[in-house]
Amino acid sequence: MLREANMSEELHKVKRAIVMAAGIGKRLRPVTLSVPKPLVPVNGKRMIGTVIEALLQNGIEEIYVVVGYKKEQFSVLKEEYPCVTLIENPWYATCNNISSLYVAREHLEDCMILDGDQIIYEPKALAPEFFHSGYNGVWQEGETDEWLMEADGPELSVRSCSRTGGSRGWQLYSVSRWSAEDGKKLAYHVEKEFEAGNWQIYWDDVPMFCHAEDFRLSVYPMQKTDVIEVDNLEELIQLDPTYETYHERVGIN
Repeated sequence: MLREANMSEELHKVKRAIVMAAGIGKRLRPVTLSVPKPLVPVNGKRMIGTVIEALLQNGIEEIYVVVGYKKEQFSVLKEEYPCVTLIENPWYATCNNISSLYVAREHLEDCMILDGDQIIYEPKALAPEFFHSGYNGVWQEGETDEWLMEADGPELSVRSCSRTGGSRGWQLYSVSRWSAEDGKKLAYHVEKEFEAGNWQIYWDDVPMFCHAEDFRLSVYPMQKTDVIEVDNLEELIQLDPTYETYHERVGIN
């Protein structure tokens, strides 16, 4: 995933990770009525467990997990992974995920930011070395309604991003890396936006749209099967048929 660099470029390395795990997970109800989405087991393994273990396999041992919904259930992570520090987001129910990065803004230098409600099948997708801050992406030839980045050049520099999707672009995945310099800028802008009352945006809006001129971002290619984002109950059932018992509860045919 790491491309060849120009001699003048600086190689950065992730020193810490912030795992976003505060959300309610409404689209996975009724499963998430009793358990937070990142703690939902898929084929016997919690989603967030695959994230933490992939980070550890890549030598990233300073891990912050931002919690909110049913926060007390995340204490099990501290028992299983002593390197994990929990950070509470008191605004998780009323604000978008910019609030989760706001409470973790002191840890954004040399950092990887990723979601706890995804499944990591290929740990190499979380490789810690990088040249420019940026996002993992999967080339999308056909139509998608996911965020889609336009990138070009040998560095796959991000030129634009569409919130409404499109075709022939790089689908943005919730794995990103930030250098010390960019981490400081990201922390500054997130703090200013949040404290100004801009609570309903995604944190990714800050570097992608609100202050895009302050960041030089790149795409880090991966395969679609490396990281799986579970968006709804039907997708969960496809991955783990034991959840078919929830069909009757939500009326899925």
